[in-house]
Parts: sequence; structure tokens; C-alpha cells
Amino acid sequence: MAPRNHPNRTASSGGDAETAEYPQELRRGLGLWSTFSIGFATISPVVGIYSVVSLGYVTIGPAWVWIIPLVLVLQLSVAYVYAELASQWPLAGGCYQWVRRLVGGRLGWFTGFLYLASAAASLTTVAYLGGPWLFLLVAGRAPNPTEQITCAAVLLVLSLAVNHWGINPLKWFLNAGIIAEAVASVGIGLVLLFFFRNHGFSILFTVAEESTGTVGFLAALAVGGWAFLGFDAATQVAEESTHAERDVPRAILRSLLAVGLVVMLTAFSVTLSLRDVAAAHAGAIADPVSAAIVESFGTWAERPFFAVVLVAFLACAVSVQTYLARAIYGMARDGALPAARALRKLNRNQVPHVALATVTVIASAGLLLGIDGQAAGTLIAFGSGGLYIVFLVVTGSALWARTTGRVRAGGETLQLGRRGLSINILAVVWLVFETVNVAWPRVELAPPGAPWYVVWAVVIVFLVLALVAFVYGIKAKPYLRISAEGEHRRPSVLTGRDQ
Repeated sequence: MAPRNHPNRTASSGGDAETAEYPQELRRGLGLWSTFSIGFATISPVVGIYSVVSLGYVTIGPAWVWIIPLVLVLQLSVAYVYAELASQWPLAGGCYQWVRRLVGGRLGWFTGFLYLASAAASLTTVAYLGGPWLFLLVAGRAPNPTEQITCAAVLLVLSLAVNHWGINPLKWFLNAGIIAEAVASVGIGLVLLFFFRNHGFSILFTVAEESTGTVGFLAALAVGGWAFLGFDAATQVAEESTHAERDVPRAILRSLLAVGLVVMLTAFSVTLSLRDVAAAHAGAIADPVSAAIVESFGTWAERPFFAVVLVAFLACAVSVQTYLARAIYGMARDGALPAARALRKLNRNQVPHVALATVTVIASAGLLLGIDGQAAGTLIAFGSGGLYIVFLVVTGSALWARTTGRVRAGGETLQLGRRGLSINILAVVWLVFETVNVAWPRVELAPPGAPWYVVWAVVIVFLVLALVAFVYGIKAKPYLRISAEGEHRRPSVLTGRDQ
């Protein structure tokens, strides 16, 4: 049944379904390509590979490239579960909306809270890793920690400006970002692969002698997991997609697969063309991608390359900011967040501008974690750790609902059928492993000489977040406010009580 005081307009599927769940407040202007673009820009082959390639080399050497296809296949199992749920409930709020329908309001609220914290950490990480490219373009040299943080803050402000103007400017900018991704990843990767190879293919199977065997492999697997985060971004703009039940699941799967193939191309081509892979493994080359390009094309290519990569990083930051604001909006309209009435407000462009400003301030504050410099490994682990926990909660909830008969097999346009159980089990097993692996305290991914609390940052921060969520949940009972707003679910899909 429709929520109290809600007009009979659906926000569930862009007109594909007849059941009204929320009033249509956001502007539906995203087709399949634009929805795909948000997912592609968020996962971002440039941000993914350029951020982790150096750490990959340090962990096990050139053979780290095989981590990429392995993680891609395993993440696809997670993406299929997400796509099935998005087909069934295409709503802003994504994982929060799904878990509260699959299991209950308490866990749904906790999942949404953790998702917001993790996505904010991811936005901080993208801005921090993009800061050096802005400084390199402007100043022509590597920044110090203060300069890097300043440039990262500038990227966040620019992203806010793009998002503030609404869906159409967002689409144009994301298209520019995809062009930059194509040049920086596909174009340069193919040229390096065919014209500037300095090694035979056997180097791809070379494990550095100084690597620590299984320990190094697990560290590389944790780092590689960062390259395939963000495929769920399309779920947060479902209420702005013109045919959400059809387009959002397609966008999830196609964006992850497309980025995976591009990341593999870049990883393999850089490894085959980089002259001194031993120096990369030793950590003497801070940016193996730039090094390979300058060695191959000459110094004239530096500034144009910096500009292209910067556009890709900015597009990623814009996309993360976009879906994070929609996630806040999706919870705030249920009264499930503090200051919910303000956070759900829309400007004249039908953009949740208060939510956008809030996430920008939070992400900017997170940049202070990089004040000591060389914090890339810690921030990557911090930015990905919480998202893997959320993935685990969502897929675990789907598996529980599937095995107990509380949910039908998929939505209107995507049904996994008998394969669903096997895919869901694989996703849960993979996520249990990778969640622990990413959160594991590793000295090699922390800044040199870092104190213990930096090494344990992921565990400490998310334990604190869980404690805050628990205390707030006990005192404020936000899941009861969700019920007070109305039960937004399809009776034909679930059985049993939400609480």
C-alpha cells in the first residue's frame, strides 16, 4: 500500500510498475547510457588501477596483475545479487531499502548508516588520490602532504558545483569523464601493449624474490579489491532513471564488466612496458603508470596525460558524491537520519543539495587522515573496508531471504532462477574472506613507521562506527520512524513482519 500522504505516483520503476511507493520528487532524466556512466565513472578504471598499481607491485611484483581478473570474477557474483535486488526494488537508498525488506528495519537502518560512512570514506579516498594529479598539472611537481590535501579539497568543491546544477550537467560531465577514461586507459593501454613492450609475456608470471608468499598475495588481493568498488552506484540513482527496473540492473553488470576489462588491459600493458619493474616492487617508483608513459612517449606527454587523468578522477568524485547524496536522501525521507527534514530537501534543480553539502564537508574532514603523507594504503583500506562489510550484509540478507522463502526469485526484468542460490553463496563466501582480508592490519600498507593505531585504522574506525550506530539505535530507535512513515513494500514479495 502507498505511504501515508503520498500521491499515487511511483518512484519504484520509472513507470514500469504499478505499485506506488514514494512520490516522484527526483527528476527522471537518466537513460541506460547515463545510468551506466554513473556506475562506470564511480568504479573508474583510471582511479582503480592508477591508485593500486604501485601497491600491487610492492606486494608481490609483476605477477600481481592476475589479481585483477580473479577479483573481477568474484565481484561479478556480488553484482549479480545486487542487480537482482535492484530489479525488484529500484529505489534511492539501495542497500538500506533492500535489507529492511529482506530482514527487518533494525538491520536495514544499520546497513544504511554503515553504507553512508563507508561511501564518505570512499569519497575522501578518491579526492585524496586525485589531489596529486591536480597539483602536477598546475605546478609540474609532486605535492607535499598539505598541498595534496588542499588540492583534494578543491576537487570536492568542484564536484559539488557540478552536482548542484542537476541531472543534465551531471550527464555531460560524466560523458567527458568516460572520454578521459577511454584515452587514459584504453587508448594508452593499447599503444603501450603493441608498440612499447619492453618485456616478454613471461614477466606476468614473475613473483618478486623479496615477496612474502601467501602474505604478499593476500595483501595484493586486498589492494585489488579497491579497483572494483562502486558498481552499486547505479542503484542510488534508480529514481532518476527513466526505466529503472530494466536499466539499473544492466548498468550494474555492464559497468563492472567494462571497467574490469579496461583495468586488465592497463595493468598488463603497463607491466609489459615498464622498464624497471624491480624498482617498482621496491617502491622506488611512486607512480608506475606515469613512469611507463613518460618512458614510452617522452616528457611532452606528461601535462596532457595529467589533464586526462585529472578529469577521470574528478568524474569519479562527482559520481561518488552523486550516489552518496541520493543514499542520504533515501534514508532521510523515511525519517531514519538526524536532521532528516533538512537532508531530504531538494533545490530548484531537484537535487538534494543539503545532503550534497553534508557529504562534502564530511569527506573534506576525512582528508586530515592524510596530513602525515604516504597514507594511500591506509586510505584505500579505509575506503574499501566498510563497503565490503555492506556488500556482505546485503548478500547475506539476500541468501537468508532466498533460503527461507521470504523473497521471490528476482524482479520484473532480472531473475537468476536456479542459478541464484549458487551465485549468492559464492558472493557470501567471497565477501566473508575479503572483508577480513581488507580489514587485516598490515604494516606494508601503512605509512613507514606508522603508529599502531594507523595500522589498525580500519578495524578501529568501523568498531567505533558500529558502537555509535548501536548507541544511537538504542536511544533514538530510527527504525521505528521508518515504520511511522509507512510500510513501503510489496506484499506479494515478502512474508512475515518487518520488525
